Amino acid sequence: MTYCVGLILERGIVFMSDTRTNAGVDNISTFRKLHRFDVPGERALVMMTAGNLATTQAVVSLLEERTKAHDDRDPSILSVPSMFQAARLVAETLRGVIDTHVSTGQRADSGFNATIILGGQIKGGPPRLFLIYPEGNFIEASHETPFFQIGETKYGRPILVRAYERDMSFADAMKLMLVSFDSTIKANLSVGLPLDVCFYDRDSFSSDHTLRIEADDPYFATISDGWGDALKRAFESLPNPEV
Repeated sequence: MTYCVGLILERGIVFMSDTRTNAGVDNISTFRKLHRFDVPGERALVMMTAGNLATTQAVVSLLEERTKAHDDRDPSILSVPSMFQAARLVAETLRGVIDTHVSTGQRADSGFNATIILGGQIKGGPPRLFLIYPEGNFIEASHETPFFQIGETKYGRPILVRAYERDMSFADAMKLMLVSFDSTIKANLSVGLPLDVCFYDRDSFSSDHTLRIEADDPYFATISDGWGDALKRAFESLPNPEV
């Protein structure tokens, strides 16, 4: 399993993903699930994947292959004119990979399913964030739905719903997302560190502002311990029922 979050803000977009994949408790590996496609000064796109690893790796490989001499390999994610068209291209690629797997003998495509978060900005348009489904359709983030989660979403959602503010800083957004990831990691062994983070600044057309949070990261430990202590204090401050 996995956990990824894309959060759209007034300042831009923040992306965070874990790196754990597993096929049972005795077969745990680390794979990057956050991928970037940039043309400096013209476009910056970030993609995060969840689901069947063979499917997601095939989608990423196909998109990357088309970026090489992309004038001869149309369509390319580096040449589409808008974020909508980029989302459409990724959706078509995902659906095509799943259909290929199904046609080679798998009885149902559910075993090859994957979901994708795609966000970023192409010159001439605003930053946009999309959630792409295995069926090949997608939806866009809005003021009413300002963030997307994929993978193991239920444990980390409550803190995002309660604490998100569209005008929050990147630092506050990262802190919020780390609390969400900490809650998920503690509840589900299929999600784990390291975590990959990417900050996209509106109109920068660069996704170079990235970092990786390792398992021994002192700030993550501070957030994890501090959040646990704060929850205990909040619980103890609530009035007891009359029983």
